[in-house]
Amino acid sequence: MTSTTAGILFIGSLVVALAVVHRPLGDYMYRVYHDTGHLAPERMIYRFAGVRPDAEQRWGLYARSLLAFSAVSVLFLYGLQRLQDRLFLSLGRPPVTGHVAWNTAVSFVTNTDWQAYSGESTMGHLVQMSGLAVQNFVSAAVGMAVAITLVRGFARQKTEELGNFWVDLVRGTLRVLLPIALVGAVVLLAGGLVQNFASPHEVTTLTGGAQAITGGPVAGQEIIKELGTNGGGFYNTNSAHPFENATSLTNWVEIFAILLIPFALPRTFGRMVGDRRQGYAIVAVMGILALTGVALLTGLETAHGGTVPQAVGAALEGKEVRFGVPGSAAFAAATTLTSTGAVNSSHDSFTALGGMITMIGMMLGEVAPGGVGAGLYGILVLAVITVFVAGLMVGRTPEYLGKRIGSREIKFAAMYFLVTPVLVLTGTALAMGSAERRAGMLNSGPHGFSEVLYAFTSAANNNGSAFGGLTADTPWYTVALGLCMVLGRFLPIIFVLALAGSLAVQAPVPVSAGTLPTYRPQFVGMVVGVTVILVGLTFLPALALGPLAEGIQ
Repeated sequence: MTSTTAGILFIGSLVVALAVVHRPLGDYMYRVYHDTGHLAPERMIYRFAGVRPDAEQRWGLYARSLLAFSAVSVLFLYGLQRLQDRLFLSLGRPPVTGHVAWNTAVSFVTNTDWQAYSGESTMGHLVQMSGLAVQNFVSAAVGMAVAITLVRGFARQKTEELGNFWVDLVRGTLRVLLPIALVGAVVLLAGGLVQNFASPHEVTTLTGGAQAITGGPVAGQEIIKELGTNGGGFYNTNSAHPFENATSLTNWVEIFAILLIPFALPRTFGRMVGDRRQGYAIVAVMGILALTGVALLTGLETAHGGTVPQAVGAALEGKEVRFGVPGSAAFAAATTLTSTGAVNSSHDSFTALGGMITMIGMMLGEVAPGGVGAGLYGILVLAVITVFVAGLMVGRTPEYLGKRIGSREIKFAAMYFLVTPVLVLTGTALAMGSAERRAGMLNSGPHGFSEVLYAFTSAANNNGSAFGGLTADTPWYTVALGLCMVLGRFLPIIFVLALAGSLAVQAPVPVSAGTLPTYRPQFVGMVVGVTVILVGLTFLPALALGPLAEGIQ
């Protein structure tokens, strides 16, 4: 079987599997967030936390609850790392340094999972399990809660009530993420991943040297890092490490886990707004962008020009032989089109234009299909912008799902979109404007610029993957990237919740002959076009200085 045929079968089987689970999982999540009852474990949590689960919240209180929970989570995770040497299962690891602990705490709470450290040599088992893995669950549940709240804003009428953050958080964790993660962990264990509490084993290499092999609770953390579109690796080499990703089969399972919930949430959206065709339209936009990204990246890595790539038939540098180019390219596309950021190959070793595709995946806003929850509310904001543009073209007040898109709503949508470009371009400019900060680049010229641009794109989009080559564990980079993660996560969330509140108080607008049908292929194409054009206008100059310039050379 040729590599091309194997790649087509690999990607085709993923598409089929995602199509099969789209409806049942989407319907299940609809029932989860519409259930009026509470399970016994949930009632215990609410009682312990002093939460009234049947009391709904306005968008402002919802946002304050979310921010308070996230702030406490950052403090807890920071303290856990700083006290690591005094904890059980520390493996003798010293406390994590202050600036790295800050960066890591912010990174995992914001669902970014950017890592300025080597996991197997820095973190003990307890910090990995009780700190990092727990945040993998709850940060993903936060994203799902925000998405559901925005959908409620479209679905509800003449009300300021948008649900209860604590209920949405607990249900997303206990009813959605935890059951799937338990099944997925067993599958990964059967596929060859490790799950233990072993201390590092000293082994003798073939050359007579010594090497420490670290085990740990890897399978349990691996599944939620992918399922929750988190991305933080137990090991420094992330999903390229055989203990994290053993075979081509586990590689398939991990990509499937990354895309599972984001591609099912549009079904939940369609059920909640009472029109399943709207969900199909949104998932079609996601699918078109995703398949385009996978095809472009695979093609560029398989047949890119150059003497060595042409001689061997593909650009194999930095890729695992057990996955090959299609498995590596599909993984890279999936993790940068979502907010996962896990890697099973070195993006720094991708061809110049292939590396650009991974950046564009993040620059799109990670909406194809995007992170757990974040992808859905991101694409809905782009849909709002699309109907606004369409309304201006025909001289009609824009409407979407029976709600008017006026100046207030479009301001929230515009501010949502502008946050990430401002953070990416400002951070990159500040880094490139200092000789001391440029010294952290492994390469000079366009490739070195790409390393910095990728880092800030990854942080501001809450992706977490690294291009490689950039020394990012210095105080300036850890603080600057940490600020990008915080602002890139919570400012958009605030604007989304404000938009949800503005929509929920409206009375429905009757459908008329001039109403734009937002479920037809025409609208799907419009959303795709608006997404690509907005990204092109915003980031093309920066891409021209980095990967485009390198590709031309």
